[in-house]
Amino acid sequence: MDTGPDSFWERLTTTERGVIEQVSARRGYAAGEYLCHEGDQSKHVIVLVSGHVQVITHTPDGRELVIALRSAGDILGEMAALYDQPRTATLRALDKVEAITVPSNRFINLCQSRAKLAWTLLGVLHARFGELNQQRAEYGGGTASHRVYAQLAQMAAEHGAQNGSTIEIKAGLTQQQLADNAATSRESYARALRVLRERGIISTGRGWIRVHRLDELRRLAR
Repeated sequence: MDTGPDSFWERLTTTERGVIEQVSARRGYAAGEYLCHEGDQSKHVIVLVSGHVQVITHTPDGRELVIALRSAGDILGEMAALYDQPRTATLRALDKVEAITVPSNRFINLCQSRAKLAWTLLGVLHARFGELNQQRAEYGGGTASHRVYAQLAQMAAEHGAQNGSTIEIKAGLTQQQLADNAATSRESYARALRVLRERGIISTGRGWIRVHRLDELRRLAR
């Protein structure tokens, strides 16, 4: 499993990983396939082995908001499992995904009997609350352009692939979804992208954005 250094799986010891694998099953998902839907009563916990998953919520008028992108090593669905609640978000495979699934009762028993596992999960949840607060601070105020710049800077830092001095973002989102996530209109989003392109800060294509001058993008986002 090729995981990020701060992922749930990477933070565990070999022992904790082993006991999770003993009570879990593996399943594959094709690109575009749903792992679960918001409001579902399913309770199993998911740990991503490979691929990327979009975390989606819906606005009152039915629009999709992609609030996070998770990758190998990340844990998903833990809140529904721990607190016996319906799913709070929809999970959709962005590309081919392989995942470990753990029944909720087995995962709860492991958390209760293994302090290291419970402590690791607490650290992940704390980090995610911090991400949410940062998003609210960056996207909740300022002009539409500033929200777009902040969003792109965050995506580049968290999900971008470095290629020399360029960072390529492949989030698999439409421009409307990106605009919704930045709390602005599609037209305003397009204008902000045009300004960045004209300054040579980014270039764009179908399904990708390349950031050429991240420091300048961050400066504009402040």
